[in-house]
Amino acid sequence: MTRPLIGISAYVEPADWAVWRGVRAVLVPEAYVRAVTAAGGRAVVLPPDDSDGDVLAVLDGLLLAGGADVGPGRYGQQPHPRTEDRPDRDAGELTLLTAALAVDLPVLGVCRGMQLLAVAYGGTLHQHLPDVVGTDAHRPAPGVYGTHPVRFAPGSLAARTLAGVDRVNSYHHQAVATPGRLAVSGWAADGVIEAVEDPERSFVLGVQWHPENEPDPRPITALVRAAGERASGPLARTADERASGPLARGRHEGMDAAGSTTV
Repeated sequence: MTRPLIGISAYVEPADWAVWRGVRAVLVPEAYVRAVTAAGGRAVVLPPDDSDGDVLAVLDGLLLAGGADVGPGRYGQQPHPRTEDRPDRDAGELTLLTAALAVDLPVLGVCRGMQLLAVAYGGTLHQHLPDVVGTDAHRPAPGVYGTHPVRFAPGSLAARTLAGVDRVNSYHHQAVATPGRLAVSGWAADGVIEAVEDPERSFVLGVQWHPENEPDPRPITALVRAAGERASGPLARTADERASGPLARGRHEGMDAAGSTTV
């Protein structure tokens, strides 16, 4: 069986490597890729692109990765002094998410990805969590993860996926304030929303922590499983259909007989 293809939304950030310094690069922490691969999936890194969601025609699942803050204009607020947004990611990921929801593609939102889910469903965010809970416990220091207890709503997708999990890691200064049309299914001890989901869809889950950095990344494993079930079910595409999808057609239609790109 072909491994399910999992699209992972990526950053565009200045990066350093080898002799290069401050070069704008498309990147995503390798931990996401490792977790998808370990779960039996094939990771596909998706740069920000708000032109269309056509790439979803060849994907079996979508993972909205963590990163910078969601732009507060997306939920009707002015920026907090500590808010650092990335409009290109917001636009590209919301395009992908809208297209994914339209075809019931399995979706997992991680940290920022969960917050983006909430905004897409009509919710709002706390822009600086220490103003709400009074501590930096959810992001103790730059580059330092915190840990805290978590509980899940009985019978929810989060509870089924994370049975036996009672502590998670934490690195965020924003959080979901109102979930919009999503159901809240997980909470930290201080009341911060830790999981949201859409019970009307086959698999739409958001988690506020970073499962890719945990020894047992169950939310990512569950996403790959849901994607695999979709890929092998009634909506499955054959190998020929995958090869003739929008991306493949573009490759072939943009080449002349000599193999040169045409305009």
